Amino acid sequence: MKRSIALMVGDGLCAVTAILAAHLFRLGEIPGVESFTGQGGVRLALFVIVMLFCAFFVEVYHQERELTPLDLIGRISIELVLAFFVLTALYFFLPIVMDGRGVLMIATVVFGFFQFLWHAGSRGGFIFPSFAKRVLILGTGPLANQMGSLVTASGDRYVLSGYVACSREPVYVPAQSIVGSEDGLYETVRRARAHKIVVSLGERRGVFPLKDVLNCKLSGVEVVDAPSFYERVTGKLLIESINPSWFIFSSGFRVTALNRLLKRALDISCALFGGVLFLPFLPIVALAIRLDSSGPILFRQERVGEREKPFNLFKFRTMREDAEKGTGAVWAQKDDPRVTRLGRFLRKSRIDEIPQLYNVLIGDMSLVGPRPERPEFVEQLKKVIPYYSERHFVKPGVTGWAQVRYPYGASVEDAVEKLRYDLYYIKNLSVAFDIMIIFETVKVVLFQRGGR
Repeated sequence: MKRSIALMVGDGLCAVTAILAAHLFRLGEIPGVESFTGQGGVRLALFVIVMLFCAFFVEVYHQERELTPLDLIGRISIELVLAFFVLTALYFFLPIVMDGRGVLMIATVVFGFFQFLWHAGSRGGFIFPSFAKRVLILGTGPLANQMGSLVTASGDRYVLSGYVACSREPVYVPAQSIVGSEDGLYETVRRARAHKIVVSLGERRGVFPLKDVLNCKLSGVEVVDAPSFYERVTGKLLIESINPSWFIFSSGFRVTALNRLLKRALDISCALFGGVLFLPFLPIVALAIRLDSSGPILFRQERVGEREKPFNLFKFRTMREDAEKGTGAVWAQKDDPRVTRLGRFLRKSRIDEIPQLYNVLIGDMSLVGPRPERPEFVEQLKKVIPYYSERHFVKPGVTGWAQVRYPYGASVEDAVEKLRYDLYYIKNLSVAFDIMIIFETVKVVLFQRGGR
């Protein structure tokens, strides 16, 4: 997330520079500060906002994998075309903020050029491999092997320097990748020129080389444990390798009163805006549901909310009326036969979720948070998944980090994977994070990802 924010800030500066360059090329002079006050400031802000939104929309800030130069050029090209048409449309409806098509065309092209240089430099691993951070993994067991695979799969952000063997640690990594032992850790780090040590020991007692690790840290080498490294690379938590003390002493997991106040303000404002926006279409949806199949238009179901307090969640009905007759509570499956013809469209488009804006307004839910589960599933999952109850320390959400990063969950294994994202969200909860998730949700809805 921090990396995405840094890229966006850099893109904002590139957009401002592009406007200045366009004025120089087109008009022969660089405008002064006074030119960007009043309407000029609105024009500049509009250009920057549209460029950032289009870049976000085409997933230039996507963190799951590094973009190759060809991928980056392709996405920036689509972004520039989209931005040009969006700005042209805005200028048509708001001619008072128009900056001239010549200036717009030049500024758009210059921005694309600067943006490519900025992203290529900041993600310099694929152009300048020496810029990638070299990682040395302390350990050779299953956890170390998992971290090594993570480094290899992280694109060019990191390069695996090797593994350091420790006594009493089993060997689950390739023997040729072991570059040293715990006794000579400091010398191994210097020889490998490692930037980061990832402590990945199955058992640290009597094994952890405290003095050498301290020497490395004081020499400027970053030292992190496996769960923290996993969190940083994947945007989720490694719940199998963390203990209660990790939750207590790690950064995050602190929801302040100010955060709650700002989050509630965002919830109410977005729910009211969404309600007003969708209100004209609700009678059409209601009539379509009534004509498609028998049964109520709205579907009410008990879910588990904040502090495991039950509440009634509202949705447009997407299944036949007797969907769970004879089976009880079951997860929805792919191509579920219980879903009506119209219901498939409502689920894919997420229109069935609109009534939950009422849940947001009355305070049962937040706009962003872990998705609320049914009590039957919660009791089952609490027995088999560690830390599952911790997801209920915040209000459930209409959308969430797990929803934009992982497909629809329909099994215990899916619930484990989604819990990794939910706990990451709670750990890093902020209004800025919520806004980013809302924008990601817009993309999920438009591209119809994940619904069943």
